[in-house]
Amino acid sequence: MNLILKKQIIIVLSAIMLFPLFSGPVYANNIIYEKYQDKRITLKHTNAPIKSILASITSQTDLKFIFEESVLEKVKNISIDIKSGTLNSVLNEISKQTGLVFRQNDNTIAVSIGATTHQAPQATKQQPDKISGTILDINNEPLIGVSVTVKGTTKGTITDEYGKYQLDISGDETLVFSYIGYETKEVVVKDKSVINLTLNENLNDLNEVVVIGYGTQRKGDITSSVASIKSEEFIKGAVKDAGQLIQGKVAGMTIINPSGDPTSGTQVLLRGNTTILGANSDPLVLIDGVPGSFNTVAPEDIESVDVLKDGSAAAIYGTRGTNGVILITTKKAKGAQINEVEYSGYISTSQIVKRLKMLTAEDYRNQIADGTRDASWDHGASTDWLDEITRTPFSHVHNISLKGGTGSTNYIANLNYRSLQGVFKESDNSVFQGRIEINHRMLDDKLKLNFSILGKQNQFSSTSNTGSFNGYTYRQSLIHNPTDPVKNADGSWYENPNLFEYENPVARLLESDGNIKNNETRYTGNITLDPINELKLNALFSYTRTNRSHGYYETKNHISTVRDGLNGWSSSGFYTRMEKLLELTAQYSKEISGHKFMVLGGYSYQETDFEDNYMSNYNFQTDYFSWHNMGIGAALKEGLAGMSTSKERTNLIGFFGRATYSYQDKYLLMASLRHEAASQLWGTKSPWGTFPSVSLGWRITGESFMQDQHIFDDLKLRAGYGVTGSQPSDSFRGVALLSYGSYFYSNGKWIQTINPSQNANPYLKWEEKKETNIGLDFSLKKGRITGSIDYYNRDIDGLLYDYAVPTPPNLYPTTRANVGKMRNSGVEVLISVTPIRNKDIEWNTTATFSTNSNKLISLSNDMYQTSTDYFLPGWISEPVKTESHIVKVGEPIGNFYGYKVVDISDDGKWIYEDKDGNLVPYDQFTHSIDDKKVIGNGLPKYYASWNNSIRYKNFDLNISMRGAFKFQIINGARMYYENTNLEQYNRLQSAYDKIYGKAILNKVVPGEFNSYYVENGDYWKIDNVTLGYTINNLGIKYIKSMRLYLSSLNTLTISGYKGINPEVSSTGLAPGYDNRDQYPSIRSYTFGVNIKF
Repeated sequence: MNLILKKQIIIVLSAIMLFPLFSGPVYANNIIYEKYQDKRITLKHTNAPIKSILASITSQTDLKFIFEESVLEKVKNISIDIKSGTLNSVLNEISKQTGLVFRQNDNTIAVSIGATTHQAPQATKQQPDKISGTILDINNEPLIGVSVTVKGTTKGTITDEYGKYQLDISGDETLVFSYIGYETKEVVVKDKSVINLTLNENLNDLNEVVVIGYGTQRKGDITSSVASIKSEEFIKGAVKDAGQLIQGKVAGMTIINPSGDPTSGTQVLLRGNTTILGANSDPLVLIDGVPGSFNTVAPEDIESVDVLKDGSAAAIYGTRGTNGVILITTKKAKGAQINEVEYSGYISTSQIVKRLKMLTAEDYRNQIADGTRDASWDHGASTDWLDEITRTPFSHVHNISLKGGTGSTNYIANLNYRSLQGVFKESDNSVFQGRIEINHRMLDDKLKLNFSILGKQNQFSSTSNTGSFNGYTYRQSLIHNPTDPVKNADGSWYENPNLFEYENPVARLLESDGNIKNNETRYTGNITLDPINELKLNALFSYTRTNRSHGYYETKNHISTVRDGLNGWSSSGFYTRMEKLLELTAQYSKEISGHKFMVLGGYSYQETDFEDNYMSNYNFQTDYFSWHNMGIGAALKEGLAGMSTSKERTNLIGFFGRATYSYQDKYLLMASLRHEAASQLWGTKSPWGTFPSVSLGWRITGESFMQDQHIFDDLKLRAGYGVTGSQPSDSFRGVALLSYGSYFYSNGKWIQTINPSQNANPYLKWEEKKETNIGLDFSLKKGRITGSIDYYNRDIDGLLYDYAVPTPPNLYPTTRANVGKMRNSGVEVLISVTPIRNKDIEWNTTATFSTNSNKLISLSNDMYQTSTDYFLPGWISEPVKTESHIVKVGEPIGNFYGYKVVDISDDGKWIYEDKDGNLVPYDQFTHSIDDKKVIGNGLPKYYASWNNSIRYKNFDLNISMRGAFKFQIINGARMYYENTNLEQYNRLQSAYDKIYGKAILNKVVPGEFNSYYVENGDYWKIDNVTLGYTINNLGIKYIKSMRLYLSSLNTLTISGYKGINPEVSSTGLAPGYDNRDQYPSIRSYTFGVNIKF
């Protein structure tokens, strides 16, 4: 372990030495926060004392300087002439002439000479007129830069890198200890010579910065529904992506992991479904302002995640903001002027949480013995087919972060490697990615340059020609006869080709070979210019290129090729996606006598190019080349090989603006407007859409009548309204299209047909979401109790749908049009409490609760009508073969549509309830579609979460829990595998239980979808439990601190659901279906370490 650490340190130090830094000389180690760089200062002094120059800076800003008189007395007079300079450039010039050092804590700047002020004091040499001490946080780590001042004076100092301070005093004075983000403390000196303190964080810091669209805003000034999650609040352990980091942290946002596949991601739904035929329901994800996904950056490289939940916050993103906006901020150098190195890593293993209880070989033989199964079904072996295709996986993740810089340039570099194994064999995922970001300031900090490069390679195994995990192989392991052997006596695979869709699952895995590889490179540049006071010009540009290759091969011994009489089958594909983004913004800010104004204007252009190709071939002379030599397949020369290519480009152009206003931080206003067009609406009369928003805030605690109350620290009422849009999912929807069709033979020639494929609709436009949000933010007990309550109402107008039209006059039988209307409404509550907080122990607990009510309001108008007021999405495949859901006007999305059974006869046949409420026996029931009913709904009505963070000295414990309630699940596994009609396939053990305690289902009854297979889906999960221990002083020269932790994910599920996992998909129009082929849910166990060098 020590050798590995030494090698890592050598590599890190070598990288730092080779890293280019483009900066000029540094005159002092000044620490000035970025948010104060917009201050502009004009100075013209000749041979002036430094004290008067500092007073001049104070008069032009809200900054206060603290110092010891003896310090300034040692400094000679200077001359300085600066016009409209930045704070940093002014202080650097003073430092150059005087040797003074400036360190800032919020609006206070401490002044000292060189490093002498920061030398650790010796307690044994204290003089009566001096006071000294050490300031720590609640984790016993030193706080650097704490302001220590004598109350009522400018006399003061700041703490050094060890948290230590020393200050001259006279008499019985009071010291004030303040630090940004922490509670201020006052201590009377009396006869003390040493004062050591522990400062607590300010639990409700209204000055905390929250990321919003195209900028940031003080938490106290937010007037929309916005959630902000910092890295210390993230879910710990073996998380898949950025989505899992914030699972259960945002009220109203559902993040689920229905699959245990290491290559799959999380599913996100914010405030319900917003479309029935348009684009997907995923929120817009931006990484440092550039569109991406939860998989774009490594979870370890993320600093914070901010979620714009309501329309007034998301409207500035126009057509991309309907489903909400998730803003991911990566870790930054934050003005680092010394080299810093951090390593984090973990090892992990996992297991299937719950297995379906299928019949075993022993069960088969018991049935044969009691005469319920023919003896011919015993093939002599005892095989656990699921065990044959699964394993105990081992995964490991490593992340190294480097930060450093000089006075005008800093950088951060992050390297991440992930080797992930799934519980199924041949389900592996490896990811290597790196990101480097450089910041440089020049021209007296008026010009700031930022450039970053992200590179990523993702490679995972594939056991099908369509993706990574082959659910069909999992299905075969369940339905296979447990008395079948894996191989015959001669070593060949045991197969039974006479049975329909019955294939040896082990052979399917090992007689196929597949690989998917993704390579992504992203270049991002950001230029900020402050030409005059309070004006900021910004240009953001990015270029992202993603290449994806996919190869798959089935050998000549694969059951599919054997059955089809082929000598091997192969497919290969490749696609390239190129995304370009340019965004220009100008922002002007001004404050006049308590009135704060900010105006933002901008332009955005986004272009996406997509190219792909696909080919397939078969009948190879050898399996040796797999998919790497496609041309040698004999099908090619016979003209039977497959081939396709495609190319597409989309464009999005927009103009936007925003204005904010605040008076005395009490009355708040924000308004925005976006006007944009997209190529998907090319050919229509209105390709442009306009999306306005307005939101208001009233800080009630700022009013005079609230000054004498002692309940609320802060109380703010919010109200907002915003309009956003959704783009059509396909391009060129406004014009008529023709497509190539089949061939026909005429006059000795094959002639290809051309057919209409789309009617023109020049009136096609955006789907529009109009959302109203009313909220209340509150804080009590000095921030120990904080929270928010929101009510929202979303009306989606102009829902896209394909309507049947007559032909002629139309060329095509359907036309897509904006007609329908849908509504979502709900309540969201978040409460955070800190019941205990002292030096040794702290407990933070946060609970969320949310509701969602959905309804389809209409589906027709005067021009376009449907033949019925409903349509049937969702499909249950063979042998059942029926629709599973119904979307109907006046009803919510997610309703199950099937036959209602109420009992079973003595001979094991269903008894139904028909459309009129009559009970009908199986033999008399016609199974008419008119007798189908709504028999459940797959969308939860209520969601809740409870997150706890507990610290005891150096130990920390984090527990995250969440649940969903008032919904049902279609148990696909029971529907298929409890059907005894298909005796040749293995069944669930429960297939032989008596239904309603009366009878086993009769073998003459075929499988069908009815209410018996609909179950209550309510669940409560303990998602994550993490126990950690931090060591601050290891006694190792190059290591500052180390944290060790143990973690489990998907720890415990409490539910009455009989299937594997009640956490099923809640997106789309057919939610709540537990697919029989779904990769089973897994539980992971992790050991990890974080090291700061």
